Amino acid sequence: MLYGFIAGGVETNASLRANAQSFQTYAFVPRVLNDVSNRSHRTTLFGRTYAAPFGIAPMGSASICAYRGDIVLARAAAESSIPMIVSASSLIRLEEIREIGPTTWYQAYLPGDAARIEPLVARVAASGYEIFVLTVDVPVAANRENNIRNGFTVPIRPSARLAWEGLTHPKWLLGTFARTLARHGVPHFENMDATRGPPIISRRLERALGSRDRLSWDHVRLIRRLWKGPFVIKGILSPDDARIAKTYGVDGIIVSNHGGRQLDGAIAPLAVLPRIVESAGGMTVMLDGGIRRGSDVLKALALGADFVFVGRPFLFAAVADGRRGARRAIEILSSEISRNMALLGLRDLGQIGPGLIERAG
Repeated sequence: MLYGFIAGGVETNASLRANAQSFQTYAFVPRVLNDVSNRSHRTTLFGRTYAAPFGIAPMGSASICAYRGDIVLARAAAESSIPMIVSASSLIRLEEIREIGPTTWYQAYLPGDAARIEPLVARVAASGYEIFVLTVDVPVAANRENNIRNGFTVPIRPSARLAWEGLTHPKWLLGTFARTLARHGVPHFENMDATRGPPIISRRLERALGSRDRLSWDHVRLIRRLWKGPFVIKGILSPDDARIAKTYGVDGIIVSNHGGRQLDGAIAPLAVLPRIVESAGGMTVMLDGGIRRGSDVLKALALGADFVFVGRPFLFAAVADGRRGARRAIEILSSEISRNMALLGLRDLGQIGPGLIERAG
């Protein structure tokens, strides 16, 4: 059931499939006989230089999938000099994650309630986070039918099926679940508010989420006034919304359909990326969704993205082998980017442009 939770999307998984398929609609046009021996894919984003043009996307409840998942990913990202975005629905305190991973950003799910927004922003700032990310594509819970089929629920409900899943997966049962309970107690949603949230088995979770369908541009204005560092909105798919975000003082946007996990049939981020870049007015534009290879990263950059984020592959890597697995996954993606840059005749990311790719077929 945890595999289904990570790997699945919503309803028919149409957007999940479209995210990956969108990269196949473009083909490279390589250049040759360029000296690429000193090539580099380092990049600068919001004043900080990273070793690669990708980071780890926010993923809620990662620590029930991999032992101390958020810590594992934050540490691997910091050691590799890339950013990781910690989710508001993570199960480890954001202060602890930030201490371990100084390249970590914070991502919020917020109700339209200033009384809850203001103290949370203050907590994140006091913890030393440099970048605040607001996810805006979750006004209501998604229709994740795959979770119904495989038995996964949040909050977690004890059942015979859950017990059977644990017994038939002893590595997870002992290495993640039992180990977490023994060392840290029942996990709580630690970072949705200024104070600790409910445990993962509590029926109070829905009430704790609040009225996200009331969140509006007025609340973006409020956060912009409160937050002094770079402010990013995640979940933009409309060029019009990109223009509006610019007028509200947002520093960057992440073009995203939530990994195909919210609205089934939503357009793939890559498909709308060029129009959003055109509308963004110089604002930093990032992308997530469907990226599985270094070639995917380079295609997104060629279409105008400044940076990309990757989620599921890194969580699977952490499940497989903890911090070493996450580090290895980062190395694989980074090496693919370097290799493909050489094959494309590129010395640095500044040489990437729309002439690098054409529509396939």
